Amino acid sequence: MSENQKCPVSTDLTQNIEEMEFYFHDCADIKKKQMKLGRNQDTACYLTFIEVSVDMGTSALGETLKYLNGLTRDEILCTLQENALGISDATYFPTIEEAVSGLLTGEAILFVDGFDRAVKIPDDGYPNMGITEVDSEKVIRGSNEGFCDSVKQNAALIRKRIRSPRVKVRGLKAGIRSNTNVYLVYVEDLANPGLVKEIEKRLQDFTIDGILDSGMLEQLAEKKWYSPFPQFQTTQRPDRAAMAVLEGRVIVMCDNSPIGLILPTDYNSFIRTSDDYYSRFEIATFGRILRYLASFFAMTLPGFYLAVTNFHTQILPTTLLLSFAEARQGVPFPAVVEVLIMELSFELLREAGVRLPGAMGNTIGIVGGLIIGQAAVEANLVSPIVVIVISFTALCSFAIPNEEFATAFRILKFFFIGICAWLGYFGMLLGLLAVLTHLSHLTSFGIPYLMPFVGADLNNYEDERDFIWRQPFRKLRKRPIYANPKERTKLTFSKKR
Repeated sequence: MSENQKCPVSTDLTQNIEEMEFYFHDCADIKKKQMKLGRNQDTACYLTFIEVSVDMGTSALGETLKYLNGLTRDEILCTLQENALGISDATYFPTIEEAVSGLLTGEAILFVDGFDRAVKIPDDGYPNMGITEVDSEKVIRGSNEGFCDSVKQNAALIRKRIRSPRVKVRGLKAGIRSNTNVYLVYVEDLANPGLVKEIEKRLQDFTIDGILDSGMLEQLAEKKWYSPFPQFQTTQRPDRAAMAVLEGRVIVMCDNSPIGLILPTDYNSFIRTSDDYYSRFEIATFGRILRYLASFFAMTLPGFYLAVTNFHTQILPTTLLLSFAEARQGVPFPAVVEVLIMELSFELLREAGVRLPGAMGNTIGIVGGLIIGQAAVEANLVSPIVVIVISFTALCSFAIPNEEFATAFRILKFFFIGICAWLGYFGMLLGLLAVLTHLSHLTSFGIPYLMPFVGADLNNYEDERDFIWRQPFRKLRKRPIYANPKERTKLTFSKKR
């Protein structure tokens, strides 16, 4: 039988075994058991599953086989025909190809002689890490649960927080060889009409062998792939995902990946954190102001230092200028080379800290930075002020909540270093103009990236209530622009209040 043809499940068990062997020959991890079931041991069966994904003991599979073993042959066929196994997730496949796909989901497939369908019986499934604490997106207040590698468990974590039948989980397949499960999670009446269809279209616009992580989906589905700014927001937090779903956004989750994609998104969404809504508005606003300043300085501070010291020293107080000059005495390199040496050193330390395991990575990041900075100053390779500037820049990049968003500023930092070393303060203004122009043209599924810097009138200026200054929670009564226009109200009070 050709692999491209559909082959129906036969009542002849031997033929079914031959068809399954066509797909799974030379597969040592696929267990294939021929057995006899029934009270009189007169019903031939064929059970196949992936090793370590099935428990033959007290699982649903074990209980099902025990139940069938107490029936006569006619009773077994009648039970299967009427779907009377009593297992909610038991699935019947009329073709061999569907049975193969069912087996590759990590479940057991049972063929019974005389029955013209294969039965998928749920079991443990593929091994995974399970639900763990979130590594990134740390918060002071809120849940510490994080997504795991199983897309089904991740969807359940969102349902755990939004217990409504209007929460929809739409399943897709990605990768013609990997057949990776992809879930779209959204609230039916809150998601904007057409958004889910547009996302599905984007995910089906390409053909690829395999999808192994949500990051591959992100890169293939975004329109302006050349932009350093991410057009999909990532999260490992189920509470953040649930919050986004209640705003009318859609979560895209990929099997084998603990990272969910939130879309549409904008600049302001990357600055916000989960505990901005769990804490009082004063501290939330203060935190956001710090993060906005951090995103600006993480991109521009080294370039601004070069522009001032190389071209515009007149804007510095005389005492500070003399202090800078004294600190640079004996340094053989120009200021731009100093900055590049320290920036590349810190980026190298950051990369080494990520790759090294556990506590060793944290140690190399902190101790290595101190040792290299101190040694470079003592060797007169760089001046102390440069070490301070680069350290403060790194600190600002760490203050940005989303790692992918922070990476954009780390890349643009080198652009500003180059243009400021060339044109000074004028170059810095040109660089800012170029970045703002790019951001003003950037959209995420129709939403302006600079919302609500621009386009605030599209939602009657309601999004400005949850901007740099987060208004008191009782005043956040409208959903943001992502939501269906007919379902914008999210908070009401009784007349007594």
